[in-house]
Amino acid sequence: MMDTAGTGLIGVLILLVLLLLGGRIGAVLGMVGLGGLTLILGLEAALIKAGVVVIDTLTRYELGTLPLFLFMAHIFFSVDASRDLFDAAAKLVGHRRGGLAYASIAGCGGFGAINGSSLATTATVGLVAFPEMRRRGYDDALATGTIAAGGTLGQMIPPSGALIVFGIIAETSIGSLFTAAIIPGITQALFYALAVFLVVRWRPELAPAGERAPWRERWRALGRIWEITLLIVLVIGGIALGWISPAEAAAMGAAGALLIAVVRGKLTRENLFHAFGETLRTSGLIFLIIIGALIFSVFVGVTGLASAAGDLVEGLGLGRFGTLVLIALLLLVLGSVLDGLALMLLTTPILLPIVEATGLSAIWFGIFITRAMEIGFVHPPLGMNLYIIQGVAKDVSIGRIFKGVLPFLATDFVHLLLLILFPAMILWLPQVLGT
Repeated sequence: MMDTAGTGLIGVLILLVLLLLGGRIGAVLGMVGLGGLTLILGLEAALIKAGVVVIDTLTRYELGTLPLFLFMAHIFFSVDASRDLFDAAAKLVGHRRGGLAYASIAGCGGFGAINGSSLATTATVGLVAFPEMRRRGYDDALATGTIAAGGTLGQMIPPSGALIVFGIIAETSIGSLFTAAIIPGITQALFYALAVFLVVRWRPELAPAGERAPWRERWRALGRIWEITLLIVLVIGGIALGWISPAEAAAMGAAGALLIAVVRGKLTRENLFHAFGETLRTSGLIFLIIIGALIFSVFVGVTGLASAAGDLVEGLGLGRFGTLVLIALLLLVLGSVLDGLALMLLTTPILLPIVEATGLSAIWFGIFITRAMEIGFVHPPLGMNLYIIQGVAKDVSIGRIFKGVLPFLATDFVHLLLLILFPAMILWLPQVLGT
């Protein structure tokens, strides 16, 4: 009999090896899932099941949110949204000690709400913020560490591509996930600001104070982002309050971004076609990953691996807190060697039933695993954000960047622990708003 938890475990190990060898995540997930189903059910039944998954996935209404939000992000790239958001924050707080670091975190949060990508947020804000911090005499380690950590806000601040993907593979409400992410996203940004505050209090020379910008310049900088800010508030607020669905919000965001580009005179034929091309390329890649993940989930379900893993954890008698800490440690270990999306897609079919057995929902786990993914983006040795920011600051060694991100990594661990101790940080707002 091949339909055993042992078969599922072998499939997971094969998947891990292929991912570590550099295999494409979508193709690897689909290949292992289809291969496992073939061994268990036979080729014809496996192909039928895989075909059903493909058709069911591509016909899901909520899947349309992803390309629309991606299109909105690429249009905003063309209007220099990252530069405007950072400049407004820098004009308001840049004169304070560590002010440009605070501005970088605020800029990452704002731009993360536009594009939903950690890597894109780190790269675009880094290109703007790092040269300015270096010009003002900021320590390279602090500057690069702040941007690398702040970039992870792109995964948490809605609308988030990671949360859309999780909502689809876990078959849970994307709108509820977006609403649940608001408080963790805000507290995460505040924790990063606290890390900057403590570092510059300890060593003031790392982030010298600058000149105060006149209020005329501040109002001018704010005037360049008011329409972007209004659109973000309407999109996120509309979803959180239940006025519009995520798909409607995505359509409104894409249309609003086009309108802003027209008003600013940046909607050229070249920019529009580039946005279309990048949106189609990225959407196709993510759709392939989602389909592969769902086929792999069917394989895991057929083998009974998730049930066996749940029975094993329950047999340890750790209780809710101990179980969640164990899951967090597993995610952090895997996140140090796996890409963030690979981590989510590999572990969700196995860990979600365990989390639900503790009395917590898929909504809570979606935010929790996304938070663990974000830590993986700044956790050595993989830490993709660290290498992205090194690409911006080419003369700063990766060792210096690792050093700079350590205070933020410490706050990440504390924040993750708080999500375990106080699940209401995630669940309260969706319950209050009824999303």
